[in-house]
Amino acid sequence: MKVSPAQRQLAEALKALKKLQDSGKTVIKTGDLTRLQREALLKNGFLRQIIRGWYMPSRPDEDPGDTTSWYAVAKDFIREYCDDRFGDKWHASPEYSILLHAGNTITPNQVTIYSPKATNGVIQLPAGCSILDYRKNEEWPEQRKQIIGGIRVMPLTLALIRVSEAFFKNFPRDAQIALHQLDPSELFGDLLEGGHSSIAGRLAGALRVIGREESGEELINTLRAAGYTVAETNPFSVVTPELKFERAQSPYVLRIRLMWKEMRDTVLTTFPKEPGPPASIEKFMENLEIIYKNDAYHSLSIEGYRVSDDLILRVANGDWRPEVNASDSEAKNAMAARGYWLAHNEVKETIRKIFSGVNPGEAYRVDHATWYRKLWEPSVTAGLLRPADLAGYRNYPVYIKNAAHVPPSKEAVREMMPELCDLLKSEASAAVRAVLGHFIFVYIHPYMDGNGRLGRFLMNVMFASGGFPWTVLNVERRKEYMTALDAATSRGDLKPFAQFIYESMTESANLPGLKR
Repeated sequence: MKVSPAQRQLAEALKALKKLQDSGKTVIKTGDLTRLQREALLKNGFLRQIIRGWYMPSRPDEDPGDTTSWYAVAKDFIREYCDDRFGDKWHASPEYSILLHAGNTITPNQVTIYSPKATNGVIQLPAGCSILDYRKNEEWPEQRKQIIGGIRVMPLTLALIRVSEAFFKNFPRDAQIALHQLDPSELFGDLLEGGHSSIAGRLAGALRVIGREESGEELINTLRAAGYTVAETNPFSVVTPELKFERAQSPYVLRIRLMWKEMRDTVLTTFPKEPGPPASIEKFMENLEIIYKNDAYHSLSIEGYRVSDDLILRVANGDWRPEVNASDSEAKNAMAARGYWLAHNEVKETIRKIFSGVNPGEAYRVDHATWYRKLWEPSVTAGLLRPADLAGYRNYPVYIKNAAHVPPSKEAVREMMPELCDLLKSEASAAVRAVLGHFIFVYIHPYMDGNGRLGRFLMNVMFASGGFPWTVLNVERRKEYMTALDAATSRGDLKPFAQFIYESMTESANLPGLKR
């Protein structure tokens, strides 16, 4: 087949783009590509402009309003753009510095950057975001300089001193996480040097409110001993959950622990009292088989797989035979359906363990890696994945389509997943285990793919642990489902998600054919 000049040009441009990406570049500048290469990639949707002279890789099938590509590179762009303009003479504002110290995964709509070279201007970016560069000349010793996620940040103590009281009201969760990471002794020098007695009273009051009474008292006594008058105040406008531990924890662990404490009451007020263990375990398990076809169709369709009823039945009945039928071995949809069936069978075994008396969180901790392996076993059999690809959690970044939340780093995942298991293990309410377990699992996104399906499996295992029925999330309500998840992630508002799950449970309990 004859290849046109335009196709040859695009092929060469893609090779150049791949070489840049293989070298670690996620943001492309004008000089990184020739004009012809850049124009070919832009025309065919493989590049999108961030601002003049700066570009981000994209997918040709992205809608014009899709924000996934932007949030995937946002921090890298901020770093490279600021380095390009200011060299190493810049850092994030106190507010953004604290958000980064606290492990916040969402890029603010406006990021403020301080630099002596700034011009007090605003740079408009995709997805309604912007950078405000603010002229300010300040410096601190080399040993206090920090970089988080590629962004130059203020030391945590200085950021907490410089941030306004409004921050504690607007970002209470991030303020709590920062305060839990704080060694108060590091504050003394900065507070005394600046004579910040009113700020000392605010921080002492904040420490006391979050349960660090001794640290707050030590802070007040130290400044009073230096001759300052300190009046303790509470900067928070909400009741803060109390977290008890002996030493500072990962900000990511603190975040999901706080989310659990803050959100569990929303679940408890949304769901009725749990039914308790089923009178007939076998009838409960038979209903899981009856509802399987419906559940598999909707759970797979939510993820974009085009799955027919016939395919689901062939897989469930053992009639899916890739060794005989070549189309089966090549069909992504067929492999997804087969993997869902295999994982479903493992999930049933976990439910039986729980009914036999095993703690639900402990059962999940032991079994969830097997669910994941079974979900992708057909892809290993077909040679599309290596067994090693299914070992452990992800080793690369992942992104959620059109979500401002960028799932935490691979290192954070390995801290957060044991904490999630501990939270499931210690939680008394099955509804809380189910709804928050699903939400926080998807928030963590511990695997490269399959997180939605595994999150729904987790939800239903925890529902089953309290005798609640298997809950199908209908693909026709996919947009509502995703919007509710985003509200919980971006704004901390779990109510729409909890209400959506409860409505889905009620619909599922009334599906025809179930044994009553």
